[in-house]
Amino acid sequence: MNTREAWTQFAKSSGDPVPKRRQNKYGAQKFLVDGIAFDSVREADRYQELKLLMAAGLISNLEIHPGFPLQVVELFREGPPWTIDTIGMYHADFKYLDLHAGMWVVEDVKSKATKTEAYKLRKRIVESVHGIAIREIE
Repeated sequence: MNTREAWTQFAKSSGDPVPKRRQNKYGAQKFLVDGIAFDSVREADRYQELKLLMAAGLISNLEIHPGFPLQVVELFREGPPWTIDTIGMYHADFKYLDLHAGMWVVEDVKSKATKTEAYKLRKRIVESVHGIAIREIE
C-alpha cells in the first residue's frame, strides 16, 4: 500500500459521508471530518495531512475555506478618480503559515475537471489583487 492509499484509507475510516442532497456535477461526494464538510474525499484527505503537519509543528494557523474578496478598480467614473468594488468572494480550501518557509500558503484541491475557465479567472484575480500564489493540490 503506497502513501496515497494509506491516507485515503485513514480519511475514510475517520470521516463520514455527508448525506446527499443532490448529485455533484463533478461526481465528488461531500465528506464530513471533525464536524467540517468538505467537497470531496481528496479535500478531506488533505485536511488530515495538514492536521498532522500542524501537530508536528511544521505549519500553524490552519484556516479552512478562507475567503478572499474579488475586487475590481473602476477608473474615470463620476466622483473620485477611481473606486474599488467587491464583485464576489473566492473561497480557497486551506490557508496556513509554513513555519519552515516563513510564509502564508493558500491551497485549493483541484481535479482536472474542476479547473474550469471560470476558476482560472477567479484564481488570477485573487492572485493579482491580494499578491498571493494559490497552490493547486491534485
